Amino acid sequence: MPTKLCSHDEMLLKVRDWQADGERVVFTNGCFDILHAGHVRYLAAARELGDRLVVGLNSDASVKRLKGPKRPVAPELDRAEVLSALGAVDAVTLFDDDTPEALIGMVLPDILVKGADWPVEKIAGAGAVIEHGGSVLTVPLLEGRSTTGIIETIIQLHCPKQTGG
Repeated sequence: MPTKLCSHDEMLLKVRDWQADGERVVFTNGCFDILHAGHVRYLAAARELGDRLVVGLNSDASVKRLKGPKRPVAPELDRAEVLSALGAVDAVTLFDDDTPEALIGMVLPDILVKGADWPVEKIAGAGAVIEHGGSVLTVPLLEGRSTTGIIETIIQLHCPKQTGG
């Protein structure tokens, strides 16, 4: 399966080519561990805001620091391949920092998107995007859908309770 995973340099060349052709580039980021309907709808909504969608994907080390030692469930290359299979996604690039601020400052997308649970003033990279004439937007999330919720459901349904004895 062809992948849309690219290095930062490769992604930057694509972004600049798209922008030179007059296409609006949208950037979003996340862990995307155990892809679910909420992720798919979020990415589709982000893509609808522009012509191209670039996804910054937290590396395994970054996810572990943010979510704890038992995460991610899916390794970074698997997560990148799943994202690459989505029609809404044009490019995927990994980042190892806790936030994509430096990556966003390099990309300078036309539109930066996060979920509506993020206030604009707390979105990493928002300042750089706005400073360069871009927009920062939020899109609604699909209620009741989260990777953590899926993991908790699996544990409840498939892992017998440990009892003291």
